[in-house]
Amino acid sequence: MNTTPATEATDVSELARLKVLHNGEKEQLTFSDEEFERRLAGLRAIMADKQLDAVILTSYHGIKYYSDFLFTTFGRSYALVVTAEDSVTVTANIDAGMPWRTSYGENVVYTDWRRDNYYFALQEVLRQRGVTARRIGVEDDALPLLNRQRIQDAFPDAELVDISLDAMRQRMFKSAEEIAVITHGARIADLGGEAIREAIREGVTEYEVALAGTEAMVHEIARTFPLREVRDTWVWFQSGLNTDGAHNWATTRKLRRGDILSLNCFPMTSGYYTALERTLFLGEPDARSRELWEINVQVHERGLELIKPGAVCKDIAAELNEIYIAHGLLANRTFGYGHSFGVLSHYYGREAGLELREDIDTVLEPGMVVSMEPMITVPEGQPGAGGYREHDIVVIGENGTEDITRFPYGPEHNIITA
Repeated sequence: MNTTPATEATDVSELARLKVLHNGEKEQLTFSDEEFERRLAGLRAIMADKQLDAVILTSYHGIKYYSDFLFTTFGRSYALVVTAEDSVTVTANIDAGMPWRTSYGENVVYTDWRRDNYYFALQEVLRQRGVTARRIGVEDDALPLLNRQRIQDAFPDAELVDISLDAMRQRMFKSAEEIAVITHGARIADLGGEAIREAIREGVTEYEVALAGTEAMVHEIARTFPLREVRDTWVWFQSGLNTDGAHNWATTRKLRRGDILSLNCFPMTSGYYTALERTLFLGEPDARSRELWEINVQVHERGLELIKPGAVCKDIAAELNEIYIAHGLLANRTFGYGHSFGVLSHYYGREAGLELREDIDTVLEPGMVVSMEPMITVPEGQPGAGGYREHDIVVIGENGTEDITRFPYGPEHNIITA
């Protein structure tokens, strides 16, 4: 592989297409080497079952799960190439040695000096390992058609085979190490919630309250995981009309007495997002608002009871729907009742096969981690207008479940009188 230093070149055309940049030492990863080998063994079992010579992972979640490297795209492509023997991250020169330091396995860097060096790198990784690829696994759920075609052009004699659903199924089941990280995340979200509750007062803006929660969580993440990246933690704190959507960002609106409030904490620990969501009121809510809030709490509590080994996702959704139907509120429901936690973010998603929705027939099993998060929205101009939601994270074990969210919910705890 050409690793000619840039200082020896007299023209751009002489610069290396690929580099090996082992700059510094390997850093401590989020998980043990044994954990990454367990994950890769699962992927290689998929490869064997589908008779694949290699897998080229291109998604945030795929690369992160099997290598621990979480890339920043800025218009560039990244990959993790997995063969029967090893795994190699393919990263852009702009990141220098950081991807190698923060990933499990080997790394090759491609430069900008010639077009399509990324695809050349994919070819070289397999060529240097003596792999003649006839069948290559790819992630069709997160692979743009243009990029898929370019991979196909780079390997014209190979068949590209989708492995995204199989890999997703593997990710649904969390190891003890993963559950430990998720549990820390839930604890840190609770701390963010406490900071937010302390910051709420009449006249303060949504974004200022959000900043208080974010800062508290970031400090605790850095304390708990001192050798990992500190990145991507955020808060969506909403008030009044802005509570109507679950993903509405904080604004400059000032809080007013009587406002419905929505607290949404999202600590991101090394690519593992967790969440805390709570309805609050600044001052005593009116009668209809309190009634709606209590109905949603009823759904939340029943949902927590229904999450257990052997339960079916769609059956949980169907039973919870009945509570809303009894109160004439089913049409006010805004999304499913919960989803899987693990390698998860607001920009790269989650395991779609493990959501508590009417069209998902997945059976809950030990090792899965899911949320319970019912939400209803009442439009502006109607009594009790606003968005109501609660959110807990539940770990499913062999003999039961554990709710790892501790922040209290409901009118008894979350009416702010200051």
